Amino acid sequence: MSLKGKVAWITGGGSGIGLAGGLELANAGAHVVISGRTAATNASALKQLQAVGSADALQLEVSDRKAVAQAAADILHRHKRIDILINSAGTNLGKRNLHNMTVEGWDEVVAINLSGLFYCCHAVLPAMRAQKDGLVINVSSWAGRYASTLTGPAYNATKRAVIALTESINAEECANGIRATSVLPGEVATPIMEKRPLPPSREERGRMLQAEDLGQTILFLASLPPRACVNELIISPTWNRFYVGGLEKPRA
Repeated sequence: MSLKGKVAWITGGGSGIGLAGGLELANAGAHVVISGRTAATNASALKQLQAVGSADALQLEVSDRKAVAQAAADILHRHKRIDILINSAGTNLGKRNLHNMTVEGWDEVVAINLSGLFYCCHAVLPAMRAQKDGLVINVSSWAGRYASTLTGPAYNATKRAVIALTESINAEECANGIRATSVLPGEVATPIMEKRPLPPSREERGRMLQAEDLGQTILFLASLPPRACVNELIISPTWNRFYVGGLEKPRA
């Protein structure tokens, strides 16, 4: 399906999976709007996006529900439609396990990974209902299906909740032509790896999925005809450290 004339909003679009998806969609003819917390990161990403297609950027903290609603309204005012929403904004803690995490840390992860994602979905659904068409791609995680001590309880819980929220969209909105996909990547060599208590080595990251692999996955989902809904997509590195026992243990 051609993406020409489509408008895609990507949260966390300044780097990693979000930027990789944006590059693929812009190259395929969609107009891409990225949002992120950091102006400098947005500006750098926008330069890359505009080198391959049509794009603009806005600064946004997804945990601010009023700002999210305003961002959606601004996109609709400028472009008259939102066809694709990609929720790629996410975070985790350095001190992420039960013995060392704080209540404030829990709240931070929930605010971005779950509440912020919901705010964005809630903001675009009215326009998608009016269009009788729309695609929501929510970036969950391998940890959303297979919880581990490596990723910690806040990340595990929010990413599993994303899967449930995505399926709720399908259950309630399929009659309005709206479809939603949870993407559950295994380890991806993106900047969030630096938040690990023990960041993986360069060699380990080279064996992981790369951001461009997820960019192509996003393009595949966006290119399917409106009659096709991929409810859930799990993608992992062939050399999967959850299988081969190469994962570091959380520090005490």
